[in-house]
Amino acid sequence: MTDEASPWLVVGLGNPGPEYAGNRHNVGFMVADLLADRMGARFKAHKSRAQVVEGRVGPPGPVGRRVIVAKPMSFMNLSGGPTTALRDFYKVPVGHIIAVHDELDIDYGALRLKLGGGDNGHNGLKSITKSLGPDYFRVRFGIGRPPGRMDVAAFVLKDFSAAERKELDYFVDRAADAVETLIVDGLERAQGTYNS
Repeated sequence: MTDEASPWLVVGLGNPGPEYAGNRHNVGFMVADLLADRMGARFKAHKSRAQVVEGRVGPPGPVGRRVIVAKPMSFMNLSGGPTTALRDFYKVPVGHIIAVHDELDIDYGALRLKLGGGDNGHNGLKSITKSLGPDYFRVRFGIGRPPGRMDVAAFVLKDFSAAERKELDYFVDRAADAVETLIVDGLERAQGTYNS
């Protein structure tokens, strides 16, 4: 199987359960949900301890890329287990794996796409890197820094503020566009269009 023909795996990072649904830490799930909507597919439970959707991204026909969108149901700090199980099940090369996650060191709503790198203290990335190594793509969704002396853990597990929510749909839409561009057109074009 050529690399071109290999499927892509997009892992939206978050925590399962309705109490976490609107948290800043769950923006990866929000992007995954939108990608699933665009594919016209519904998430189904998978034996890897993740919810998955299979579909295609890009132009119809042979040019479109086969994509698996996943939301690990293991809690953020154990995301590596389901990600590795999905990689093995669908035979996805590490170079076709994209983690979509919240990023404290970027202003709210800004995006940065990259290949490889450290985990920057993000427990979801830490877990995936421990399982796969660092050479997967990241779509980093800026959530900004906590105000004042607010604890980082408390900040990421809080819902977006009312002011942030006004623009959230737009930013999630942009992040989903960035994921699709990365898959279809490559990292350089996606960075040129979406890195802010």
